[in-house]
Amino acid sequence: MPRQPFHLVDFRPWPLTSALATFLLAVGLARWFHGHGVLCLCLAITVITLSIVQWWRDVIREGTFIGAHTSYVASGLRWGIILFIVSEVCFFFAFFWAFFHRSLAPTPELGCCWPPVGITPINPFRVPLLNTAVLLASGVTVTWAHHRLIEGNRTNAIQALSLTVALGIYFTFLQLGEYIRAPFSITDRIYGTTFFVSTGFHGAHVLIGTTFLSVCLIRTILSHFSTGHHFGFEAAAWYWHFVDVVWICLYLRIYWWGA
Repeated sequence: MPRQPFHLVDFRPWPLTSALATFLLAVGLARWFHGHGVLCLCLAITVITLSIVQWWRDVIREGTFIGAHTSYVASGLRWGIILFIVSEVCFFFAFFWAFFHRSLAPTPELGCCWPPVGITPINPFRVPLLNTAVLLASGVTVTWAHHRLIEGNRTNAIQALSLTVALGIYFTFLQLGEYIRAPFSITDRIYGTTFFVSTGFHGAHVLIGTTFLSVCLIRTILSHFSTGHHFGFEAAAWYWHFVDVVWICLYLRIYWWGA
């Protein structure tokens, strides 16, 4: 077989196990919502976690130790993460559209006003503003880590990346507390639905991004990244900046303008 610069992935079970676990997750969530226990949900989360760990291990092995991620492969991976982020932009655009569709022309059922009659919105200048500052600070620290990594300063990169992960965890705890103390629920008409669905999916993306950066932190400690070969970190940083931008849009749209 002639040599070529592309990487042909070996057959692995992780796509199949991930797909089956995702199906189990949907079933488990439905059963949990209807009060039928959490056994199926816990099983799905366990299988998804194991599949992610094994799949990520194989990708790290290919890119770091085997050298399968050539410049052509790295270019394809970059376009892949760019298209993925574009798809995520379209995903959140649907939530923005739903919010403005109702808020700009509220129907009589909503009291012809926004927020609807009976809804007390969350004060945008308390926890939401603090969360905005936390995410903006995390964007600065992840950029700091990236520049230190390019310069070959691994110690400062580890410090900055650790701070970024800590800020991501802090944001999640702040949002959880906000949900617990919220004066309305997801069933409170279109306002509650759009609020919790939009901010909830963003919170899920923060958890994913925090996990992504945590893996990059471990890899940085283990010296997996070099000054010219660290696409895994770049992908995580791009994703985190996307999460930051989405939150700014959510803050301005729901918390500040929508209130």
